[in-house]
Amino acid sequence: MREQRPHVLVVDDDPELRAMLTEYLANDQFEVDAVPDGPAALRWLARHRPDIVLLDVSMPGASGFDVLKKLRGESALPVLMLTARDDHVDRILGLELGADDYLTKPFNARELVARIHAILRRTHGSGPASVTAEVLKLGELTLETGLRRVRIGDEPVPLTDAEYRVLELLLRNAGRVISRSEIVRRALGRRHVGLDRSVDTHVSNLRRKLGPRIEATTPILGVRGAGYVLGRASPVQDA
Repeated sequence: MREQRPHVLVVDDDPELRAMLTEYLANDQFEVDAVPDGPAALRWLARHRPDIVLLDVSMPGASGFDVLKKLRGESALPVLMLTARDDHVDRILGLELGADDYLTKPFNARELVARIHAILRRTHGSGPASVTAEVLKLGELTLETGLRRVRIGDEPVPLTDAEYRVLELLLRNAGRVISRSEIVRRALGRRHVGLDRSVDTHVSNLRRKLGPRIEATTPILGVRGAGYVLGRASPVQDA
């Protein structure tokens, strides 16, 4: 039986780049669709479910940030942002809005493919990371690493890849304060920079998605100047 190829949606207003990425990714055994702008991407995504989206930041009609915000309101679909500027603000904003990774144009096509494969390994549970599946529990919270599934009691909790990785790190270290820089390095896989508040955004999203049952029993608490801790019993001041 023929193995199904990963499906990529390319969203970019540059026709030459769309054509180049479509050809390169197709030659690397991806199934590829491409659209020229944000509104077209949202229409396409309303009918289809790719494995990952390559999303340009600066586009007419709706920016990549607009598309990402709309997408994150209803889906944890993996997104790799493409930005034409080596601008920390653009990159950090994309990550705070829920992007899984970013690349600055011009980029090396082999690096792009490597990053796509890395995201798909994390989000689809394939490769070496999925060999040692575990079930992590704390109170009503359960995280299954093999299936990358989170539940509160019997109720599933849909998370983005970044949210899942932050929660897994906190759950593995329940009761211990984890600094923002350590969360960025170990859970998000990049170097922490001073303006990067994406951890705070991910924690805020986790608190909202995990809801009042977890908030009352095993909350994610902020320790000012130190970081975050999961399930600490004594009250602490929010960061």
